[in-house]
Amino acid sequence: MITFRFKNTYFFSVFLLLFIFISCSNGRKIDTDTKEINNNKEDNLISKKILVDDIITGADQSFKYLNLIKNKKIAIVANQTSVVTFKVTSSKGDGKSEIHLVDFLNKLNINISKVFSPEHGFRGTADAAELVSNGKDTKTGLPIISLYGKNKKPTQEQLENVETVIFDIQDVGVRFYTYLSTLHYVMEACAEKGIPVIVLDRPNPNGHYIDGPVLEIEHTSFVGKHPVPVVYGMTIGEYAKMINGENWLESGLKCDLTVIPLENYTHNSEYHLSIRPSPNLPNDKSINLYPSLGFFEGTIINAGRGTEFQFQRYGAPFFPENEFQYTPQPNFGSKYPKHNGKLCNGVDLSNEKKLSELNLEYLIDAYNKTPKNEKFFGSTFTIHAGNTKLQKQIEKGLSIKEIKTSWQKDLEKFKKIREKYLIYD
Repeated sequence: MITFRFKNTYFFSVFLLLFIFISCSNGRKIDTDTKEINNNKEDNLISKKILVDDIITGADQSFKYLNLIKNKKIAIVANQTSVVTFKVTSSKGDGKSEIHLVDFLNKLNINISKVFSPEHGFRGTADAAELVSNGKDTKTGLPIISLYGKNKKPTQEQLENVETVIFDIQDVGVRFYTYLSTLHYVMEACAEKGIPVIVLDRPNPNGHYIDGPVLEIEHTSFVGKHPVPVVYGMTIGEYAKMINGENWLESGLKCDLTVIPLENYTHNSEYHLSIRPSPNLPNDKSINLYPSLGFFEGTIINAGRGTEFQFQRYGAPFFPENEFQYTPQPNFGSKYPKHNGKLCNGVDLSNEKKLSELNLEYLIDAYNKTPKNEKFFGSTFTIHAGNTKLQKQIEKGLSIKEIKTSWQKDLEKFKKIREKYLIYD
């Protein structure tokens, strides 16, 4: 078994391993329609010897993409989740080591010209909706261009002299998570300039179900660009194929797309994210509850921001007094939480069972607990819901069953579209 040791031999081993990867990668077949890399037994054996997790990400299979970027000027769309994982051996036993994709390729002298960063920034420390400025990575000296704020789409000037773009960001499978919009704009800008895009696929921790209202086109925004349900059950690689195949890019453009697929993954696979995909999703529980509690972003209700249990609780000062109380305070990822410094009566969901459907109980419960003199729904609720119907349905007192029944026709239509782009069972 190939292992690495900490200390001075670490990067020598990395380089030696990559030499093996490059040698083994000659002659790999590529599907010319979708340009997905075909797998073979040799690849699987190499991967399993090197990586810790049974599920192997696209980034971890560097032998499948190094030849695609060799001797080319590349740009990378990345954040803190863009890591390559190796198995390591130390005096304390076997473990794993993670190195950022940018650092990994930089040490291999791959010609990286710049890094594009999404919402929350390259290192993932900015608040939701906080302006992220352009800058320079202190570790590598590479220029960082923000794709959040006014500049959501790479300009043709920013893509000048770029020959290939790598997109590697961990998604959580929720329509209003803005990394999908960043993917769309990157693909569109590259299609306009004829630049190939390589998506390094990663698991969807909410990939085991499909649920929620499908976005209506008139409510398209950066918080939701496509007619998909809140939870769509696809990986970022599969989603990229759908963007291309459904002609969602401007003027029906097609992106020159290559997806580096996962190994040993199905949509029902359990997968633990070792790195926060964004500042306010600290653990698996918050990620699982996020599709249901994300609606609170468009309301007056605090959903745990300003605590250490983001998206694992909800509350407000005006809720009826009960045993569970908390006080939001500025913290990592939330400088100005709702009801900052005020004692909130709330509901603790940190021990809730894993959800396999969108749960509207929380939203309806909060609405019913809010006094009529308080404005429950905010201006952004519609863009999170993707329609105006959900707000009206809740205000009219429709049951959860009645609301969910109204989604079914659109969900069935989406599922048929989704099937065309699936890479995994």
